[in-house]
Amino acid sequence: MTLHTPKITGASGRPLIRQLDEAAVNRIAAGEVVERPASAVKELVENALDAGAARIQVDIADGGKTLIRVTDDGCGMTAEDLPLALSRHATSKIDGSDLLDIRSFGFRGEALPSLGAVGRLTITSRAEGEAAQIACEGSRLSPVRPAALTKGTVVELRDLFFATPARLKFLRSDRAEMQAVTEVIRRLAMAEPQVGFTLRDVTGGEARTLFRADPASGDLFDALQSRLASVIGRDFTDNALRIDAERDGLRLQGYAALPTYSRGSSAQQYLFVNGRPVLDRMLYGALRAAYFDVLSRDRHPAAVLNLIADPQRVDVNVHPAKAEVRFREPDAARSLIITALKSALSGAGHRASSTVGAATLQAFRPVYQMDRPSQPSLARAYAFQAPGFAEMPQAPFAPPPEAGSQTVDGQAQAHPLGAARAQLHENYIVAQTATGIVLVDQHAAHERLVYERLKRQMAETGIRAQALLIPEIVELSPADAARLLDAAPALARIGLALEPFGGNAIAIRETPAILGPVNGEALLRDILDELAEAGDSTLVQVKIDAILSRMACHGSVRSGRQMRPEEMNALLREMEATPLSGQCNHGRPTYVELSLHDIERLFGRR
Repeated sequence: MTLHTPKITGASGRPLIRQLDEAAVNRIAAGEVVERPASAVKELVENALDAGAARIQVDIADGGKTLIRVTDDGCGMTAEDLPLALSRHATSKIDGSDLLDIRSFGFRGEALPSLGAVGRLTITSRAEGEAAQIACEGSRLSPVRPAALTKGTVVELRDLFFATPARLKFLRSDRAEMQAVTEVIRRLAMAEPQVGFTLRDVTGGEARTLFRADPASGDLFDALQSRLASVIGRDFTDNALRIDAERDGLRLQGYAALPTYSRGSSAQQYLFVNGRPVLDRMLYGALRAAYFDVLSRDRHPAAVLNLIADPQRVDVNVHPAKAEVRFREPDAARSLIITALKSALSGAGHRASSTVGAATLQAFRPVYQMDRPSQPSLARAYAFQAPGFAEMPQAPFAPPPEAGSQTVDGQAQAHPLGAARAQLHENYIVAQTATGIVLVDQHAAHERLVYERLKRQMAETGIRAQALLIPEIVELSPADAARLLDAAPALARIGLALEPFGGNAIAIRETPAILGPVNGEALLRDILDELAEAGDSTLVQVKIDAILSRMACHGSVRSGRQMRPEEMNALLREMEATPLSGQCNHGRPTYVELSLHDIERLFGRR
């Protein structure tokens, strides 16, 4: 920097090295740990979880700027522990001998002294015997004194950043800060389903509950499903697949939504490592890669996943807020996420999101709405009309079916997608199931079936490479060349052969034949962008799959073609047997299912 800094310049005109006082050190540390009220809430709630709390209550006023109070029923602290808890780098989580064996949320011992440096902090706690209280204001400690508390700890932080008023100018509105606090609590509630969480807004002296999640019971997956239903919503849990996979000492657990339950943003993606919420680019890239074959680029999957690993294989001490982690074997973690999710999605078969049917029902709106009669009135009307209607001669609507066809038809209805009944507008198949009807987009469904067939054929025969008559030479920076050569073995498996060509040049020897003529330099630079962003590149595979998708589109049943009943039923049976047939190549649903109960509601029968 070239800015003039008179405060650090000595008489000689050169900068002098000084030892900062304790208050300045704590304020600097607070700048790393406490960015906003949500950061303070995160640190305090994580401390409560480390203390073994079963219930945690968080009270907030003015978005956390004037008051943050966290109450828990954990193990508490003694009067002797309180001054030590407000000392820098004093912690009960580790002994300092091994920073790669961390099994708790916190471990640095910085949060409480940092909060005491920038706000007015009061801690009341009881472990055994009498409760005690200590206060810290601008890093100045008050004497420990007796207090009244039955169990656990109450941490109260008032006037956040009063000691550094310039930081207040960078905070957002009370509403925005409260939303950030709520999101922190939601993430921690998903990480700990057996713990109860309550978030209240006490601005103005009136308590208003913003979030509440009672402790969930049952085994891990039952408790997690119950918690996710209350935090994210029942729609997610109804359309999510259970994930439980283990490989190479890593385990992945949680729930991932069906592709047809995709979102317009990544807001419903929650990833955890050993129960710790993280915002790690590599993990989110792996999640995206697992869905790339079933979602378009403008749609995002929804998932709640916890990656469990030996603490020795994960370094959580790489980010001030512990939001990022570093794996000893990142490829193993990425591979587990991709293969586990792809296996679960394939196992779902033709299943599609139930929200598709709900949206379809919303589209069925009556032209006009009459006052609906009561059930007794309907019963009297039916009783009055039935005899007269029965006595009138009735013309048959269709010739009676043969006995053998009735048996075959009944067997077809027993299938998940039922028996074809009609074709509408030469594009939509109407099928009857045992519990309702199914409306199928024949072109989208057959396109997916052909696409999956082409992928299976390519997996069996391999991706044929096309040798270039004259290798294409691409000049790169040293870092980019090294990154590409590291990825060369993986790229070679999908038909892209790269070799070093002296200096920082890369020679492209072969390209996937199915891609035809390619701009080698542009392709390599796009791959480098993916490697820099996600640590891995699926660009070539995506391009190959895009060509297969176009081939499937041209080779599938076209819209406007009339199909015979046996062809329609054959399409339904193949959909039932083909993985991922519930959505087309772009993630849109291939069919909509409406239950008989919902149809009767549309017509006022229920």
